[in-house]
Amino acid sequence: MAVFEMVAIIVVASLLAGLAREWIRTRSTPPIDLSPVENRLSTLEDLESRVQILEAIVTDKGYDLKKEIEGL
Repeated sequence: MAVFEMVAIIVVASLLAGLAREWIRTRSTPPIDLSPVENRLSTLEDLESRVQILEAIVTDKGYDLKKEIEGL
């Protein structure tokens, strides 16, 4: 094997290795930061519990009675 052929094989092999490395790197998914979504989800859960409490207060029969008394 001549020197030129060895150099050509080494160059082709290094180019193929570089292409394979880039291909593998682009296929991997980057990490996703979900902390803003988790914060909004916890806020939404807090608001949902508050609405449930307010619904319980408003639908209570005593609330209607207080409203009627205040209306007199």
